[in-house]
Amino acid sequence: MTDRGSDLERLRAELGLDVDIALLDQALTHRSYAYEHGAIPHNERLEFLGDAVLGIVVTDTLYRTYPDLPEGQLAKLRAAVVNARALADLARALGIGEYLLLGRGEEGTGGRDKASILADAMEAIIGAAHLSTDLARVSAFIHRCFDPLIQRSAQLGAGLDWKTSLQEAAAGADLGVPEYLVEDSGPDHQKEFHALARVGGRVLGQGWGPSKKVAEQQAAQEAYSALEQVLVGLVGSSGLVGSSGERTADPHDQASSGTAPLGDTVAGPDH
Repeated sequence: MTDRGSDLERLRAELGLDVDIALLDQALTHRSYAYEHGAIPHNERLEFLGDAVLGIVVTDTLYRTYPDLPEGQLAKLRAAVVNARALADLARALGIGEYLLLGRGEEGTGGRDKASILADAMEAIIGAAHLSTDLARVSAFIHRCFDPLIQRSAQLGAGLDWKTSLQEAAAGADLGVPEYLVEDSGPDHQKEFHALARVGGRVLGQGWGPSKKVAEQQAAQEAYSALEQVLVGLVGSSGLVGSSGERTADPHDQASSGTAPLGDTVAGPDH
């Protein structure tokens, strides 16, 4: 058996998946490698299949586990579990990066730890397993890997999706739709993004990350916390609802006048 064959046998054993070795090899073959080696089969079709299999198993689990959650909350939970970051983290935990076949360009720019490549490979492995065995065995693997993440995500509350939570909080306070100002720096293969979250015309949060999405989520988290503190303070002091049941304070009005903490612009940490 070749070294590659031995490596794949070891990976298969570590995964605990009864997956065809040739399909596993294909699942780990990035298109950059395939194009450099005579347009051999790569993992994109398997990724397409694996994404669907993962989606149905996770969706079925959420539907059965949380019978009282509305559709919108179930969708948030699924998005927190089935996404590139979660898949890449799982791939890193399983050591998938070392088994990837990459073209020279991707190899030279850190492709073995690139989230998009790892996430695609993870879905492709699930697709390969689905073709190699029955859905029950693939589901057992998915449950083993993703059920802990589902349980953690179910406890996150607003943290499931900070941008959506901030938008809902801002709408509830009559402050309109949050805006995000994003800048990037660094070389193309190693960019860093800086995002500001502006609510009611004031910057309430900022964040950094390797992608625009990560930076915006971090900024939204900080802004959500700041807005929550402002609203709690208003309720506790002057009160949004007076003893007579009438509304006595409006955070939008105070933000516009600049007399409430909402009017403050955040000062970011040194970075």
